[in-house]
Amino acid sequence: MGSAFKQQDATPLTEDWAEYIYRCLDCRACETACPSGVHFGELLEQARAIYEQNAHRSKSHRFWSNIVFKQILPHKERLDLIFELMWVYQKLGLRWLVQKTGILKLMGQLGQMETLLPIIPSPHLKYRMRDVTPAEGETRYRVGFIPGCIMNQVFTETNLATIRVLAANGCEVVTPRQQTCCGALHLHNGSRDAAVDLAKQNIDAFENENLDAIIINAAGCGATLKEYEALLENDTVYAKKAENFSHKMRDISEFLAEIEMVPPKGVIPMRVTYDEPCHLLHGQRVKTQPRKVLQAIPGLELIELTEADWCCGSAGIYNITQPELSQEILERKMAHIAETDADIVATGNPGCLLQIQLGIQKHGLDMKAMHPVTLLDYAYRDVAPDDWEIL
Repeated sequence: MGSAFKQQDATPLTEDWAEYIYRCLDCRACETACPSGVHFGELLEQARAIYEQNAHRSKSHRFWSNIVFKQILPHKERLDLIFELMWVYQKLGLRWLVQKTGILKLMGQLGQMETLLPIIPSPHLKYRMRDVTPAEGETRYRVGFIPGCIMNQVFTETNLATIRVLAANGCEVVTPRQQTCCGALHLHNGSRDAAVDLAKQNIDAFENENLDAIIINAAGCGATLKEYEALLENDTVYAKKAENFSHKMRDISEFLAEIEMVPPKGVIPMRVTYDEPCHLLHGQRVKTQPRKVLQAIPGLELIELTEADWCCGSAGIYNITQPELSQEILERKMAHIAETDADIVATGNPGCLLQIQLGIQKHGLDMKAMHPVTLLDYAYRDVAPDDWEIL
């Protein structure tokens, strides 16, 4: 696969060209706007793969790219260890000490990355996830679940909430241990060969399960998983397998909107605004379903957000690679969020949740960023807002 992206002519890959393809958010809003239906996101990912394979990159860049995309993200045990150390770092108060000393300002981009670090949940939460979770009452569906890599480390409770919501709706939930990172961040950053390998591993993990659907709650991951069909279309062994896999993929809100969802009984008397993750709206064409899920919650008042379909600036790791531009985009988003006077900003992607929560803290707003399925889970369990542990 990698040889297909070797440069075929002598035209140099200039820094201007690289700046263009990497400053793009890859939010795919152009796809929604394009009357010809051009899949620009796929073209952009291929362009970045061409650049990474043909351009001269510094040794440090190649070293860190190899560490992140090949040595950490594909390996659950290593990722677990890193986030357990982060949890200890925060639990012992070392983060407070580091921030107070001002050392972060001397650490450049690494220090800036630390400020983006959310509160890491207890590592023990992950062990509550079973290989198979039975349905509550009659089994109506048998579905697979993809907890993701970063999603499962930072938003473990949201994953558990997703499984509980599926079980409450008569789903037996299968979570194969053999699955791995979806490869979304790899594709966004030009590491296409690694993404192909990860796609094959995920397809193999679910292939022998008799499933009605495969569920994901992270928009960026979902867009990539649905596009395994295109990623592997020229692979003689995996093309058909990838097609079957992609056709079963559903965002959690998409799946709940398709079935006869059990009405939640718990009341959530809060004002909620919904921000649309780019890869859910533009990448997966899922727009009305999350709103339908939120509107099913008794007592919840849904407030429409101006420019809800605009990117928040997170865009994978854009807030790390292009921090200044990312913050400019976030400021525009936060101005509209503040206008809603909402209690909760609901959005269905981990990067968006972290970015918006950062903006909320920066502006001192009295609100929280939450995944829609977390709110739905509280409604099913009839948990009063005063008892929400994550708030």
